[in-house]
Amino acid sequence: MTEQHPSAPARAKSGHSAGGVEHVTEPHHDQFVVVGNHLAQHPELSLTAIGLAVHIQSLPARTPIGIKTLAAKFPEGEMRIAAALRELEAHGYLARTKERLQSGRVVTRTISYNKPGLTVVRAAAVPAPRPASPPSRPVAPAAPRAAVDLLAGLREYDSRLLLAERDVHRLAPAVSAWLERGVPPTAVQRTLSNGLPKDPIKNPAAFLAHRLAALLPPPLPALERHPTPVRPDPLQTCEGCDRAFRSPRPGRCRDCRPVGVAA
Repeated sequence: MTEQHPSAPARAKSGHSAGGVEHVTEPHHDQFVVVGNHLAQHPELSLTAIGLAVHIQSLPARTPIGIKTLAAKFPEGEMRIAAALRELEAHGYLARTKERLQSGRVVTRTISYNKPGLTVVRAAAVPAPRPASPPSRPVAPAAPRAAVDLLAGLREYDSRLLLAERDVHRLAPAVSAWLERGVPPTAVQRTLSNGLPKDPIKNPAAFLAHRLAALLPPPLPALERHPTPVRPDPLQTCEGCDRAFRSPRPGRCRDCRPVGVAA
């Protein structure tokens, strides 16, 4: 919702230009959410992503916002909702990380940012379920170490690729997808750091998210399995004529065997 001045209801007088939007502004005293114009008028986000961000920002804390949950509420379908969530992640309005609970179950923790780039909220600040007893072993990291190290090290190639810690963990799954498809880490680094624009990179996280998605290579083709060659039976020496013949076990050759007796 774009915030308007909470003045008395204002209607455009008749006789003004017939084109363009006219606003009838009523003040809200309850059941409302304040959304910045940086989101409502975002030049790069799709309308689906903008609407989804407004919906998420209006929800109470701890409300489930999984893809299947959202698809059950709205007509867009899972693919469009998943694409909109990726847009919001790329532009800093959402951060999603995987966490392993003491029970071993992996959950997705989502943080919604109403003003990306200015509001710094870390996942640790979100209260997590308190375990009944201290875990006996450390919790597994939310993202693979190889992907995290690769993203954190991009600033050594170009200082404009310096990423915040939350952006590193948000982009790590996309880097892991490259590594799982057999791309060496050095090749991923070259793809992300070569051919950078000369202009300043205002949002390095969004820039890298675009490259990771747009340049993702296809999976390696499955290796063709050749059938195991059939080895011939070993050579045996005939017990009747000393002639060599092939057979799985010692005995007599075909000429020395009685009629009707198998090899």
